[in-house]
Amino acid sequence: MRAARLIRMTLLVQSSPGLPAAALARELGVSARTVKRDAQALQEAGVPIRAERGRAGGYHLAPGYRTRLTTLHPTEAETLYLSGLPAALRDLGLSDAAEVARLKLSATLLPSLRAAAESSTRRFHLDAPAWFREPSAPELLPELARAVWSDRTVELAYARPARDGAPPRVVTRLVEPYGLVLKAGVWYVVCRVPDGAWRTYRVDRVTGLSPAPGEPFARDPSFDLAAHWQAQAGSFARALLRTTVTVRLTEQGLRRLPAVVDPAGVTGAAASATAPDADGRVTLSVPVESEEVAFAQLVGLGAQVEVLAPAGLRARFREHAQALAELYGGESGDQR
Repeated sequence: MRAARLIRMTLLVQSSPGLPAAALARELGVSARTVKRDAQALQEAGVPIRAERGRAGGYHLAPGYRTRLTTLHPTEAETLYLSGLPAALRDLGLSDAAEVARLKLSATLLPSLRAAAESSTRRFHLDAPAWFREPSAPELLPELARAVWSDRTVELAYARPARDGAPPRVVTRLVEPYGLVLKAGVWYVVCRVPDGAWRTYRVDRVTGLSPAPGEPFARDPSFDLAAHWQAQAGSFARALLRTTVTVRLTEQGLRRLPAVVDPAGVTGAAASATAPDADGRVTLSVPVESEEVAFAQLVGLGAQVEVLAPAGLRARFREHAQALAELYGGESGDQR
C-alpha cells in the first residue's frame, strides 16, 4: 500500500513539479504530514525529492532526474485499456486517434502485458446510454470538442425548451468551454461565462456555434472537471425542475412515482406527502421540468394519479381521459 503511494507521489512530482504538500495530500488521499514523511522515505531510498519554499516552491525532483518506476503491472495495463469509451470517442471525432494510440501502447508493452491488456476489452464493456434510448451524437459536438481542446471562447446559440405553455426560444451566450461530460447518453458542456459564473448546457440543444475573435482564453489551472461535475450535478438536475405539479396518488402510484419522474425531485416530495385520505390517496407537490414533460411522465401512472394543479395540466389530463373513454367506450372491436 505505502509502496504504491510512494511510486504515485514520485510520478506526480515528476509530471507536475512544484506541487505543494496540500495538493499532493489531496491526490494521494493522505494528510500533509504523511506527505512529508513519504518525501523523507523517498530521499532515504535515493530519490532526489525536495521541498522548496516561496511562490515557485512545492515539491521538486533534482534537475534531469527521471524515475524508472514506469513499468506497468498487468493489472495496471488491463485498467488502462478499460479507461476509454469507444462510443464517446467516436462522438467526439477521436476514434481514429484513439485507435492509433492503442496500437502504439500495444507495441511498447511486453508480450505478457499486451495479452493481459487486450483481454480486458473482451471481458468488460461500458454502455453509457440508458435503456430504450437510441444514442445519437449532437451535430455540433465535434466542433465544440475542438473548442474545448483549444481553449477557444465561443458564442453558443442555445434552444431553451418550452416551459408552461411558453414557446421555446433561442438565446445566445458567450462562453469559455471548459469540458464535456457524458451523462447517461446525454452530452453536457461545462462553461465559464463573462461574469465568472459556471453554466452547464445540454449539447443537443446547441443550435449554433461560432468561435469568438481573439486569443484563447486563460484556463484556470485549478479547475477540476470531475470534481466540479460531482459537486454541481445534483444542483444542476434540481435547477431543471422549474415547475411544480400537485397530485393525489394511490399507494401503488406513490411507489411507482420515482420510476416515472425525475429522481432529483422525488425524495423531498415524498417526504412532504400528506397522510392518506379516506380513499387511501396522498397529496404531494412534485418538481418537474415543465407541464409538457409532466404530462408525458405522469400519464403512465393512469388512474393511480390525479393531477390537482396547475389548472392547465389538469385540463389536459381531463381531455386525455375523455378521449380514452370515447375510444374504449364501445364494444370490443367496434368499427366506426
